[in-house]
Amino acid sequence: MPTRYFRLDRFLSQQLQVSRSALRPLLAAGRVRVNGAVARDRQRRIGPFDRVECDDQLLGDGTRRYLMLNKPAGVVSATTDATHPTVLDLLPEAAREGLHLAGRLDFNSTGLVLLTNDGEWSRRLSLPDSGVWKRYRVTVERPLRPEDVAAFSAGMHFEFEGLVTRPARLEILAEQEARVFLQEGRYHQIRRMFAQTGNRVMTLHREAVGSVVLDETLAPGECRALTSNEVEQIDA
Repeated sequence: MPTRYFRLDRFLSQQLQVSRSALRPLLAAGRVRVNGAVARDRQRRIGPFDRVECDDQLLGDGTRRYLMLNKPAGVVSATTDATHPTVLDLLPEAAREGLHLAGRLDFNSTGLVLLTNDGEWSRRLSLPDSGVWKRYRVTVERPLRPEDVAAFSAGMHFEFEGLVTRPARLEILAEQEARVFLQEGRYHQIRRMFAQTGNRVMTLHREAVGSVVLDETLAPGECRALTSNEVEQIDA
């Protein structure tokens, strides 16, 4: 999701509910500050993380926000949905403003979902070339076989998209339980990969994205802010 930028006069007009022409004397008088410095250029571009003040009134605080949420099943990984609850619906209403998902989980999957208002950060995480591994715990209908490990490692042909998936890691934990590691996240990818081995996913739970591991103290539907170290190290 791209980070949005606005002209300063457009932003001020929206925030102060005045016409852009009425802003000219206000700017000329040095009554507007951006990141602590007087701003007089009405065409200046500002982003969501610039601190904007007018007559000491804070209009934009420039706060970057990063959250982890333990997604339950039956919740849509979207910001709005006409039929089902979304991950944003799980947050207090006052905490939802400006947030979007940095990667999705399908309707019946559970586990770690990241939310942020930082478009550049979320885009880095979502690009396969970023090299960020996502870790999932999966249970399946039939016993797992050593050849399944080789099939995941080789990549699989997805006919609909006309592509071969990147190599993935399959770690067998028990007869019908495994961990899967992916660097991409195509539509229902893990379910489709197991289907190609003749198996069916029963449960799918995302445990980690990069170095960020789902906090075990979070009950389904709960969230917390990422630590500064988690934000910095996740895509390092």
